[in-house]
Amino acid sequence: MFKSVLKKDNYGYLFIAPYFIAYFTFGLYPVLYSLYLSFTKWDGVSAIKFIGLGNYVNLLNDDVFLKSIGNTWIIWIFNVIPQMLLAIFLAVLLTQYSIKGTSIFRAIFYVPNLVTAASIGVLFNILLDWQTGTVNKLLISMGLLKDPINWLNEPVYARATVSLIQFWQWFGPTMIFFIAGIKAIPVELYEAAYVDGANRWRTFWTITLPLLRPVVLYQAITSLIGGMQIFDVPMTLTDGMGSPEKSILTMVMYLYNTAFKNYNYGYGAAVAYALFLMILVFSIIVFKIITRRSLYD
Repeated sequence: MFKSVLKKDNYGYLFIAPYFIAYFTFGLYPVLYSLYLSFTKWDGVSAIKFIGLGNYVNLLNDDVFLKSIGNTWIIWIFNVIPQMLLAIFLAVLLTQYSIKGTSIFRAIFYVPNLVTAASIGVLFNILLDWQTGTVNKLLISMGLLKDPINWLNEPVYARATVSLIQFWQWFGPTMIFFIAGIKAIPVELYEAAYVDGANRWRTFWTITLPLLRPVVLYQAITSLIGGMQIFDVPMTLTDGMGSPEKSILTMVMYLYNTAFKNYNYGYGAAVAYALFLMILVFSIIVFKIITRRSLYD
């Protein structure tokens, strides 16, 4: 029987078995176990207590969790809008205009994405320090400030800083996608438009932007998924608790603090699945927009 199992027709299963074993062990099982934990109360030490939908009901009345949702959306929106606008502008500039050193500019714009987010958070923490930070010293030396500003102690400035970091880190990769999308547009369309008397601005609105729309929506949905999971930068920028006034406390930060600092694993799992459902719903909405037939007309 053993020989029949190992006959040559079944050798392929031996090669793919490690992947499935690793996937079920480190991928599927943790996901399903977290779903089970979301219906329980457990601190990691005492016995697991099944409480049904109790954690999810508590989430709806949890002011801190609701604030973390608002913070996450605010940070993402004020990051993705300028990110998309600048990326489209640079993509058009580097593909449709004769600029020397185009490849160098592409590399320079992409470099911030190669630095780890945690490192960037620590860097900006040092730069924006109100006593010794370079930003305050530079602005004072230029006469733009009289007294140093405690940037990371003001909710508005703290949120703006996180959005700025996300924008600076991700506009480069977004630009690369837009460049690829623009290069996929047939040159004949532009030539026909120029023959008909259209200028560059007109061709951008009638040719480039409509045909680039699927790429824009793809970037929007991937940015949404990443933006809802932002953790590294706000975690390392201040005290890891979302200060000041929990203005940069994101959903994943709240999940981390709940599960791994307060040892409330059941409630943390519920936060994780609430985040998953939110991402799923909005991803489906954007996906429906992408697959609309009228989008390509």
